[in-house]
Amino acid sequence: MPERLADMLLDLWTPLIILWITLPPCIYMAPVNQSQVLMSGSSLGRNQLSEEQRVLNRSKRGWVWNQMFVLEEFSGPEPILVGRLHTDLDPGSKKIKYILSGDGAGTIFQINDLTGDIHAIKRLDREEKAEYTLTAQAVDWETSKPLEPPSEFIIKVQDINDNAPEFLNGPYHATVPEMSILGTSVTNVTATDADDPVYGNSAKLVYSILEGQPYFSIEPETAVIKTALPNMDREAKEEYLVVIQAKDMGGHSGGLSGTTTLTVTLTDVNDNPPKFAQSLYHFSVPEDVVLGTAIGRVKANDQDIGENAQSSYDIIDGDGTALFEITSDSQAQDGIIRLRRPLDFETKKSYTLKVEAANVHIDPRFSGRGPFKDTATVKIVVEDSDEPPVFSSPTYLLEVHENAALNSVIGQVTARDPDITSSPIRFSIDRHTDLERQFNINADDGKITLATPLDRELSVWHNITIIATEIRNHSQISRVPVAIKVLDVNDNAPEFASEYEAFLCENGKPGQVIQTVSAMDKDDPKNGHYFLYSLLPEMVNNPNFTIKKNEDNSLSILAKHNGFNRQKQEVYLLPIIISDSGNPPLSSTSTLTIRVCGCSSDGVVQSCNVEAYVLPIGLSMGALIAILACIILLLVIVVLFVTLRRHKNEPLIIKDDEDVRENIIRYDDEGGGEEDTEAFDIATLQNPDGINGFLPRKDIKPDLQFMPRQGLAPVPNGVDVDEFINVRLHEADNDPTAPPYDSIQIYGYEGRGSVAGSLSSLESTTSDSDQNFDYLSDWGPRFKRLGELYSVGESDKET
Repeated sequence: MPERLADMLLDLWTPLIILWITLPPCIYMAPVNQSQVLMSGSSLGRNQLSEEQRVLNRSKRGWVWNQMFVLEEFSGPEPILVGRLHTDLDPGSKKIKYILSGDGAGTIFQINDLTGDIHAIKRLDREEKAEYTLTAQAVDWETSKPLEPPSEFIIKVQDINDNAPEFLNGPYHATVPEMSILGTSVTNVTATDADDPVYGNSAKLVYSILEGQPYFSIEPETAVIKTALPNMDREAKEEYLVVIQAKDMGGHSGGLSGTTTLTVTLTDVNDNPPKFAQSLYHFSVPEDVVLGTAIGRVKANDQDIGENAQSSYDIIDGDGTALFEITSDSQAQDGIIRLRRPLDFETKKSYTLKVEAANVHIDPRFSGRGPFKDTATVKIVVEDSDEPPVFSSPTYLLEVHENAALNSVIGQVTARDPDITSSPIRFSIDRHTDLERQFNINADDGKITLATPLDRELSVWHNITIIATEIRNHSQISRVPVAIKVLDVNDNAPEFASEYEAFLCENGKPGQVIQTVSAMDKDDPKNGHYFLYSLLPEMVNNPNFTIKKNEDNSLSILAKHNGFNRQKQEVYLLPIIISDSGNPPLSSTSTLTIRVCGCSSDGVVQSCNVEAYVLPIGLSMGALIAILACIILLLVIVVLFVTLRRHKNEPLIIKDDEDVRENIIRYDDEGGGEEDTEAFDIATLQNPDGINGFLPRKDIKPDLQFMPRQGLAPVPNGVDVDEFINVRLHEADNDPTAPPYDSIQIYGYEGRGSVAGSLSSLESTTSDSDQNFDYLSDWGPRFKRLGELYSVGESDKET
């Protein structure tokens, strides 16, 4: 404690001494109870000074800038005296008053207005505010008038070591590879001290390790942590906890300190080889296991982790290297032994393999520690299983002639039971592959026989499946495909390749080729087709045509003479015999139709019909058809044009243009209103001279089609209309098919849409005398005239 007090006093007096040396001549400063005094020259004392003193003294202002200091965190029973303000204008008559303003004036700092003493009335903390700027002024006590201009000064809070170092980013975590050399840098830490780093040693830090030795060390000033031991092994210890201390005052006694923790993790390197957990592994597998099935797993342990522990597995030796394989499981880090080829218990009952595990990623720095691999022995025992029958061949190919006899043997399949018990085998045909049941098989010896006739021209190949089943265990079944090829025999006669029709020009020349034909044969001889062509024996000396065999196995028909005339004979039939080269050979007769046609001078066929012979020479049938079509089209257009013209000019009612007589028709029945659109047909009245007495209506289409009836003889104009109507009425009564042009229309409604209502008096319940027709004048101009007529009628009645 005495040492700390001495340091505090030294820190307090050092700036005062420096300030004392640097003060100007007009200001002096002396300690007053460990405080400071600020003095100022005044104009009041200048008259009493000598002339030499007036020259030496400064007279620009009375206050000179200065500083005061106060210790932080000072606490006592009374306010601490910071300093004293004094002016040479104060003769001690107590007529001067000191005023203090600025930062903390009145709240933190208080001045004695009579003596100028400044006290700190609160506890100060430099870390919160390091200095305060104040303004001092001397005024007259009575009038409060300034005696001097105001002057600023600063009160600085003097630091003491009251803050311990802190690690703001702690706790820390760092990694370093295992097996690192001595002095490998791990990380660095940083502590901060809130004390003043400029003043004294309060913020001067020194670092040290309290816990974590002898594995790590730290630089006292830079706080860099390094490894203190070489070749630290992660597999022995992976994590270390280091306690680090930061102490101020340069690490001297009495300084404050702070601590933090650093967790150091050793990262893995590949410094350990894989090692099998056991040197010998035993596995057993049934002989009928499916290819690719996992038989067993082996694992080599590696103390490293991650990719440093990855190992690859291989079979490096043994008598089963061709039957087994091993793959690596990257997740479980083990080797999986799988079957590559089928096993046979009866052939070999056990196998021995030598398996090796080696690291994938090898660090060359540790290659001197030995090979990073290990080996183990694997024993595999094959277990006997009830296996299905085995055919002597994986596939069978059989051949049979298409004319083979029924029930003849085509071929044979064989199978055996590979087990030691050797069960008998029964054979059958999978009928899904032989839907037409063309073949049978002997269930005991596997001989395949023909069940139905074959035809190579319909199907050359037949693919069936043979099933072999163990008699003792029907679940053991095997299948084998059998392909049966049908061999060809000469059972089809040749014939024309297509329906030929030859054309012979009337102006043809002798020896001219009329037609070239070819033949086809459904059979397929080994050496290919060769056809022989000939005429019928009775047609050998044909006077008109002859034949010629070509090298491409075709036949040409030639004319023997010219001068053919289609008027004499239009068609010639030429029978031709076609024979093949089979054993025995087969033949057929095909007839070629030859038509005599008219041709142009260059041999182009124009017409083959007899009627076409009279046509002009040089005009083809196609041209004649085109001309005829154009003529017909023109006629149709003319007819349509005339019809449309007549339809446009024809009146609605057929009548004579000279008949312009007016006809007055009187109707005694009431009309149907505005919706009555059917007019009374008076055509018969207007045209008494109508032809045949029948005048059709053109405004409506009659529902019943009928033939016009035979009318009476026409009557001359001027005949009595009454007589004419009676004649027509009699005629209509005697004709049951005549439509009733004169009919009675019965209207039971007035018509929709009329705002006037009904004008009929049929349903009226009142008499004429009871009706008032004055309302007709209110219906508008269309009923104005009707209202006037009825009003006149009523007036006449009253009169």
